Amino acid sequence: MPRKSERHLKLSRQLISMTWNPRNLYQLDSKKRLFTIKQKTLFQHMWKAKRDTRGYHDANITEKQWLRMFNPQLPTYNVKIDNKPSNPNAASLMYACMERRLDFIVFRSHFASSIWMARQLVVHGKVKINGKELPYPSHKVKDGDVISVDPEAVVTLAKPENGSKELDFVPQPYQQPWMFIPDYLEVNYNTCSVVFLREPMTRPSLTEVPSPYPPEFHALAYEFYLRRGRNRK
Repeated sequence: MPRKSERHLKLSRQLISMTWNPRNLYQLDSKKRLFTIKQKTLFQHMWKAKRDTRGYHDANITEKQWLRMFNPQLPTYNVKIDNKPSNPNAASLMYACMERRLDFIVFRSHFASSIWMARQLVVHGKVKINGKELPYPSHKVKDGDVISVDPEAVVTLAKPENGSKELDFVPQPYQQPWMFIPDYLEVNYNTCSVVFLREPMTRPSLTEVPSPYPPEFHALAYEFYLRRGRNRK
C-alpha cells in the first residue's frame, strides 16, 4: 500500500499539497480554473473550496479534528485607503491556527521538503522547542518560542566529501517556488532555528497565510463550515 503522502499526490485527486514534489507543481500549474462546468450550485462551490483548501492546509488531520479546531470568530478589523477596503477577506485566516503547529513551522522554514517529512523530523526527536525535545507534530507553539532543528536532519544540508564538520548547502529539485518565508517567522539558517513571532494576519492587499488559493475561495470554505456548525446546533 502506498504511503499517505503518495496517495495524497495522485494526479487524479487534483489536490495541491505542502510539498516540493514535482507532481505538486504540476497540480499547481494545472489549476487554471477553480470550478468545473458541472459545479453550478453554491453548495457545490463551497464543498469544492472546502476540499481543496483543506487538502493544502491540513492534510495531516481528520475532519473531526478540524471541526474541533474551527473558529467561526475571525478578525473583523479592516484598513481603508482612500475610503476603499484594502485588506483581503478575513476568511483567508481560517487556517491561521494551523501555522502554529510544529510540523508546519518546520516546513515553512524550509528545513523539510514536505509536511510529511517535517512530521517525521518532529516524531523522531530532531526538533526542539526552547531547547527541549517535543515529539508532537500537532503541538502549537506560543509567540516568541524558538524552534531548532538538528542540522544533519535538514533536507538541504549534507556532509562534505572532504570530511569537514561544516555541512554544505545542497539545493533540492523543484524547491525554488516554495523558497519564501512568511512574515510571522524569523529564520536563522546558520543555527537551523526559527522564532515564531505572532499569529498570521491580513494587511493591505496581502494575507500572511501562504496559500495557492485566493481569499475569496477561502471565504467559500469558511461559509461551508459556518453553515455546518449552525446545522449541528
